Amino acid sequence: MWKILAAALLIFAAGVAVVAFVYRPDKTIKVATALAAKTLCSDVFVSGLDPKTVFDETIAARPGVRLLAPHMRYSVDWARREINVKYFGHFLGRAVYREGLGCLTIIGDGPVDTSQLPDSTALAPLLPEIAGPAVVQTPNPQLRGALDRFFAESDAAPHRWIRAVVVLKNGRVVAERYAPGIGVNTPLAGYSATKTLMSTLVGVLVRERRLSLREPTPVPVWSDPRDPRHPITIDNLLRMTSGLSIAQTGSGFDPASRMLYTERDMAGYAEARPLSWPPGTRWDYSDASSLIVSRIVRDAVGGRAADVVQFARRELFNPLGMRTPVLEFDATGTPVGSTGLLASARDWARLGCLYAHDGMIDGHRILRVGALFSNSDIEHGLRCRTLDELGRRSGRRRPHPGRHAA
Repeated sequence: MWKILAAALLIFAAGVAVVAFVYRPDKTIKVATALAAKTLCSDVFVSGLDPKTVFDETIAARPGVRLLAPHMRYSVDWARREINVKYFGHFLGRAVYREGLGCLTIIGDGPVDTSQLPDSTALAPLLPEIAGPAVVQTPNPQLRGALDRFFAESDAAPHRWIRAVVVLKNGRVVAERYAPGIGVNTPLAGYSATKTLMSTLVGVLVRERRLSLREPTPVPVWSDPRDPRHPITIDNLLRMTSGLSIAQTGSGFDPASRMLYTERDMAGYAEARPLSWPPGTRWDYSDASSLIVSRIVRDAVGGRAADVVQFARRELFNPLGMRTPVLEFDATGTPVGSTGLLASARDWARLGCLYAHDGMIDGHRILRVGALFSNSDIEHGLRCRTLDELGRRSGRRRPHPGRHAA
């Protein structure tokens, strides 16, 4: 009997060891503390929000972090503009604010892109002003009712905690509302809407004939024609059909989470992944694809974080009158083009105006929307009311709901 019990315990211990080796719960906890530090840093030092509110509403309520949050402790160093998060006193997550470049997750002791931003010159925008300085109060009872419903909260979870809503009609704000502590100029995290920014910058570079959508990507580690990743195009990356093996579930165990919160070179990590299926044959929602695109954009405009910011200001932010954007970067100076742009709700609306005008502003061509999206793509997207439905139509359901809605 004792021998059987000892054998069972040995098998159980071996199983636990295998699970721990494969899933590395220590790395998952490091993902959680780094995520918490980075989110707090951006929302506190860029958006100016209250740390406790951010932790309670954005971090502790997040699937995958909810169970760990009660044992997390964070500290805010206002002088150094730094956030530290620990779990049971260990597994430090750390993020620091850098003027003009937002927040950086500190990983290891390696070098960090230290390029300095030049002074920003405010130029007259091409896009007509969409609103005055005051919050636009609508006289329309239907719009007021819609805003009331957006901001209404139930006592029980799940909560929505809406921060801002802006409604435009014919290029003008006709209604808007903001949560307490947020105003018309508060930069807000756009999460996966950042992918639209990176696609737009690609569109500008395609218009300038500095990039090609359908040629093999300029990724050095894929340059060998014998490499099965060599045929991947920027078009594949933008459409998330690269075929790269980098699962994204938001659990903390998945490679995509580790890429975002434990890797100094996010795009390098993504570029090193093998293929799961041939490029162009299957859709798979992917932050990794956006980060590879971000590296390509960075290298095309000069190779440094400051070069990307200058390019975005000159070609997009200034013409659209976007004054609040803060684009964040990893340690190598690659923009976190999957989730790393903060901008006011009005500035996000201004970016939307560019697409509403087919890439034209006041007679000036910013990009050719048709070069990025065909009519069939647009019609396909309009028929899909949710990202899950888009995934089903494309042959793959989105792996998880939540804040990464594009």
